[in-house]
Amino acid sequence: MGGTMDLGIPGTPGAVLTVDGARFTVRAPSASSVTLCLFDNLDTEIARHELESADNGSFSAFVPGMMAGARYGLRAKGPWQPEAGHRFDDSKLLVDPYAIRLDRPFTYDSRLGELGTDTQGIVPKAILEAPLTPLNPGRPRFDPGGLIYEIPVKAFTQLHPDVPEEDRGTLRALAHPAIIEHLSKLHVSAVELMPIAAWIDERHLPPLGLTNAWGYNPVTMMALDPRVAPGGTADLRQAVEALHAAGIGVLLDVVFNHTGESDNEGPTLSLRGLGNATYYRHDAHTPGMLVNDTGCGNTLACDRPEVQELVLRTMRHFVTQAGIDGFRFDLAPILGRDINGFSPDAKLLELIVDDPVLHDRLLIAEPWDIGPGGYQLGNFGPPWLEWNDHARDDIRRYWRGDDAMTGALATRLSGSSDIFARNWATRTRSINFVAAHDGFPLADLVCFQDKHNEANGEENRDGHNANYSWNNGVEGPSDDPDILASREADARALIATLFASRGSILMTAGDEFGHSQQGNNNAYAQDNAITWRNWHDLNQGRLDFTRAWAELRKTSSLFDRVAFLSDGDGSTNPNQVSWLGCDGQPMTPADWEDPRRGNFMMVLGPPGKRLTVVFNRSHEAVRCVLPASKRLWYPASPGASIEKPVPPRSVVCWQELPG
Repeated sequence: MGGTMDLGIPGTPGAVLTVDGARFTVRAPSASSVTLCLFDNLDTEIARHELESADNGSFSAFVPGMMAGARYGLRAKGPWQPEAGHRFDDSKLLVDPYAIRLDRPFTYDSRLGELGTDTQGIVPKAILEAPLTPLNPGRPRFDPGGLIYEIPVKAFTQLHPDVPEEDRGTLRALAHPAIIEHLSKLHVSAVELMPIAAWIDERHLPPLGLTNAWGYNPVTMMALDPRVAPGGTADLRQAVEALHAAGIGVLLDVVFNHTGESDNEGPTLSLRGLGNATYYRHDAHTPGMLVNDTGCGNTLACDRPEVQELVLRTMRHFVTQAGIDGFRFDLAPILGRDINGFSPDAKLLELIVDDPVLHDRLLIAEPWDIGPGGYQLGNFGPPWLEWNDHARDDIRRYWRGDDAMTGALATRLSGSSDIFARNWATRTRSINFVAAHDGFPLADLVCFQDKHNEANGEENRDGHNANYSWNNGVEGPSDDPDILASREADARALIATLFASRGSILMTAGDEFGHSQQGNNNAYAQDNAITWRNWHDLNQGRLDFTRAWAELRKTSSLFDRVAFLSDGDGSTNPNQVSWLGCDGQPMTPADWEDPRRGNFMMVLGPPGKRLTVVFNRSHEAVRCVLPASKRLWYPASPGASIEKPVPPRSVVCWQELPG
């Protein structure tokens, strides 16, 4: 427990070290008693202390002589009444939900879910640790409109040849100069670290010989997984400091919607043993039935003060202890749910925005879950940014060749005002992306028409079926030079379209150099070569292309903006756009409605400072008539040439030569 700025307040959950011992406080409102169990470094129990009950559902005690490095766990007694949601079982050693460090990772074992079976020897112990010197994190190092780079820490660094072997797969690798150089050459504004809080494998994975590779199955919120953070919070802080020194922000992907305790048959590890009925949402009419709005077996009751307190403390911990710039919330509607469903005015969402420590942090919602009314894209409101799956799907469908996609693509390029311009908003809150961890990586979008998830052991039943992908004539690997050239052109077109879009953009690690998952679109259980980025076999041409577009987006004053685009009027307004055919004439209604239209031009900015971007999805080269100008147009992107036509299946950009 511990490590946040408010640990000194009496009754606040946490283990607070003092000069002569430590105070432990636990929230367990329905428990009859809570016991603190102390262990030596050999995992032998050496003492027990009964915590004293308070009227507010807390249990606490001061234990003299405690020192940093001590290992501990909890046991809680209370009613075993599954029909009422109570699942107390004092044979289960529990991890403190406010732990900030663990002595080992979680390992799934069927005994963790067996009533009456002692789990002392198979549950991690919390390590008592003094907080680091609190940071004043300053202004977040990310401005909307920038590039967010999604990183699975282990998969991204495990095979990097320049990173010392002992640091590969860990947060320490992110501080290595070779990693930072790679990010800097892409002009990454902020990295978004996929979950690093301590997680456990889903129980169906060990029999299949698989392990969770993504981390979206946490048990603790603050304690980092020892596999990616052997040094605990200090490792994260070191990585953040190195990235900040390079001008790169750090965002955490956090899972406050469920825990790895799963459904009623799952393991008892922490919150379930301290208050299953308190921490998890249950059916209003059947109190023993867990609500599963997450698809993961349970749903955190984010309308309850005990859960709100845990979420807020966790976020403050990462800001003040590691300097984190913001958070991406997995299945974010869960944070705004109560018995009546989702509300953007829910208490927890308001508490996050108004919190004195968190109020200026970047907040990004994945705006959907699988519960009733779970699709909430556009409904979070400022200051939240939101993952935009309409941008993902429309960009893919345009380049796949679907009919009548010209207008849809233009809307996404313009910031998706159809979604984010509600209540007279003038700025987009869109996070545009083409691929992310969930689904095909970008390389596989142009190589596989169908998913191939057989390695997951579920007979290819898992994963999304609607991928809007295409294979360019052959499913999977090919040695045909024409097919390879087509795939390369399509991948580059997808990348360029993303970088030309208005709003913040997100790219997942490896898409810039051709990372493939061999057709697996649900690789959460593939902690192996399917997800590990292969730094020994980069697609250097694609990497150079991505860097060129990243440079253009970074150096141009027109691409990385978030104001909605408005019709071109010849003024000095930098947020104006004109849509032209490749003949240089304004698009007509008939042009927009042409279901098979193969190309168009987007002209951004005021006269004299304009950018012209051509999107040519046809399989033929096209010669474009650039807008009339008193200045010269010059090529600004790969593939652009004044003398040559625009290549087939490409996106190219010209810029007016400054006068």
